[in-house]
Amino acid sequence: MKKMIALALGAALLLSGCGGGSSSSAAAEEKYGSSTLKLYNWGEYMGEDLISNFEDEFGVKVIVEYFDSNEMMYTKLQAGDAYDVLVPSDYMIERLISEDMVQELDLSLIPNISNLATGVKNLPYDPNNTYSVPYFWGNVGIVYNHNNVDPAEVEKLGYNILHDTTYKGHIYVYDSERDSFMMALKALGYSMNTEDEGEIEAAYNWLLEMNNTMDPAYVTDEVIDGMINGNKDIAVVYSGDAATILDENEDMSFFLPTEGTNLWSDAMVIPANAENPLLAHEFINYVLTYDASYDNSETVGYSSSNQKVLDDMAAPDGAYGENEAYLPRTDYDKDEVFEDNPVLKQKLAELWIKVKASH
Repeated sequence: MKKMIALALGAALLLSGCGGGSSSSAAAEEKYGSSTLKLYNWGEYMGEDLISNFEDEFGVKVIVEYFDSNEMMYTKLQAGDAYDVLVPSDYMIERLISEDMVQELDLSLIPNISNLATGVKNLPYDPNNTYSVPYFWGNVGIVYNHNNVDPAEVEKLGYNILHDTTYKGHIYVYDSERDSFMMALKALGYSMNTEDEGEIEAAYNWLLEMNNTMDPAYVTDEVIDGMINGNKDIAVVYSGDAATILDENEDMSFFLPTEGTNLWSDAMVIPANAENPLLAHEFINYVLTYDASYDNSETVGYSSSNQKVLDDMAAPDGAYGENEAYLPRTDYDKDEVFEDNPVLKQKLAELWIKVKASH
């Protein structure tokens, strides 16, 4: 989902060499009709060996291009750019499905879909995995320095801790209208997908008050290093980034507000104009294997969509066994998945600009 991760490569191409020789390449050509896969993914969102291992095993070459927002990815697709596999977020997948920009999957070619974690099954934007297969998932929550912030206060106030002037000048807020209005709406007891004008106005005023009284620092990827270094005491963070922060700074804790939050997921899809759908299916199936999923999750810190990997990572002796941010919260009735609503998103974007300009 919206990754707060450094995108030093931006939208540059990373060309990985073909793992096999000409004979294996020829075999791939015969089997899939192509020996080249074009992948469009978030930056720094893959295991260290994911691409090279896939190339070696299947005798193909993978061309990876990176995006830093769902909207950037959508614009490229609209312009006619062709990719074989994309990894967009939930609400964007909903839009791509409605606009016939992705194709139905042949699940007989993705037997490893049986490995999916319970928490990413039957998601509302694609309940039967007709078009998408989850890649990473998680929540949005609060990271805080438990030496400087009373855990009982965080648990009592939830997102309203961002209005406690005790911490003025000591908070990070993610620079995103969607996520900022989510926390404001949740703090007020509303749905983050509301279209009610009064509720949106109340959330706008909540954010205005935060902006004008708390001197927040609006950030994206820099929140990770900022919290690792202890530059601020409170931050609103994606759970995968929170897991990294907690791993690196033992003074930090993570809390999911009881008023609810965003349950997000990013998933693999095959665009309607994909040139190599057979190889795309092979790649999606490969990502769901234990080894590939483990490599992804261990490297990036986000929650795996593979149930066995998720269990092993979160086990007491697992890589994230003592990390309270790694395992997503599921089956909590106040948590929600973002719905696609371009009109609402545009309105919130305009209001968010006004919030940041108000101080």
